Amino acid sequence: MSQFYLIAKIVSVFEKNGFLLIDVISDFPERFKSGLIVFIDVFGTKKKFIIEKVNFFRGKVFIKFQNFDNANDVEFLVGKRIFVEESQLVKLNNDTFYIHDLIGCKVFLNNAFFGMLTDVISLPANDVYVVKTETENEILIPAVKKFVEEIDIKNKIIKVSGSFKYEDEN
Repeated sequence: MSQFYLIAKIVSVFEKNGFLLIDVISDFPERFKSGLIVFIDVFGTKKKFIIEKVNFFRGKVFIKFQNFDNANDVEFLVGKRIFVEESQLVKLNNDTFYIHDLIGCKVFLNNAFFGMLTDVISLPANDVYVVKTETENEILIPAVKKFVEEIDIKNKIIKVSGSFKYEDEN
């Protein structure tokens, strides 16, 4: 069974010829190219769509799917999310990770179990890791080298350095 990964959301119909404005949920807007196979949830099932054309204009991305040639054809897609299969994920550099790989990692502070990474907040300056501690508190840790010592995705472990200060409320 295929794993699917979210890369965009369809915002609105654009122009009469079937183009759609999308909100890219990916650090790689250049991944949207003619011929790219994507999947959209239609009536509870992931259906395959092929991107026919892509236009980039003023920081926005517009796509047109094969065999969808007017606004009426694509109107039902507005609000839906666009996914790709794992094999179509962009290969990342070392020390760069997908959020879905980080979530669920055990976080250690000074080599002692601290909590589980439950979410990643993407901010302009840097990402922030949301860690749920053993006492059920949510702690925010900036994802910068000053605080994050090591990330071992294979073993789902993140080590946070001693320079990170934390006091439990309990």
